[in-house]
Amino acid sequence: MKLTESSNQSRGSSSAERTLRLLQYVAERSQSVPLAELSTALDLPKPTAHRMCQMLLELGMLANDVNEKAFLIGPALRRLALDTLTHGTLSALRHTVLDDLVDEVGETCNFTTLSGSSVLYLDRVETRHAWRLTINVGERVPIHCTASGKLFLAFMSSTKRNYLLRNIELRKLTDMTETDPAKLRTMLDAIASDGYSEDRQEFITGLVAIAVPVFDTNNELRAAVAMHAPISRVSSSDALDMLPALKKAAQRLTALL
Repeated sequence: MKLTESSNQSRGSSSAERTLRLLQYVAERSQSVPLAELSTALDLPKPTAHRMCQMLLELGMLANDVNEKAFLIGPALRRLALDTLTHGTLSALRHTVLDDLVDEVGETCNFTTLSGSSVLYLDRVETRHAWRLTINVGERVPIHCTASGKLFLAFMSSTKRNYLLRNIELRKLTDMTETDPAKLRTMLDAIASDGYSEDRQEFITGLVAIAVPVFDTNNELRAAVAMHAPISRVSSSDALDMLPALKKAAQRLTALL
């Protein structure tokens, strides 16, 4: 059968649509997605789903999990998402909010979001002090021992939280890192009640941080704004004194999501 131009366009459109649906399905999951699940959920023959995944792997849009037949969002797609989030008028306005916050509190401030089982840095403004920790925009940090990460865990549904705590590695990065799931859950309940989260040298020895949630207009947690600093310069009580400024910045950022 000879394909006409219109049928070629139709087939190309159908292929593009299936590819986008596959990427969307993987992106919406908080864990890796097996090939069999993709085939069933998207109503695709398994060989077709496999062929599409292999193409997306080569492009860096997907990545393999430990299991070669399970897939995660790949580095190329993460870069694309990051480019989308960090460009444009709203991004510039969000950066201005962080800039104003750093002027007020005098320490490095970050704008982060949840990415799978990690925290993704969307934007940051550095302190003018010489001693500082630099984490670049686009980098990811652990969820269980950072101020922003614990905040995301505290505000997510108990089902999703329990799944993550069962499946992520609770690595002990410092002497202060809490790795006992039961104790961590107690800590997260307190964070949800208090409305803010602290990192007391749990991620990096000598570093303290504090984070507050950024909700959208539907009261869904979308991001966090956080401050971090060396404990030699900012004590835990000093960090708590910055809460009003952080909360004010979070309210401004709600309008810029």
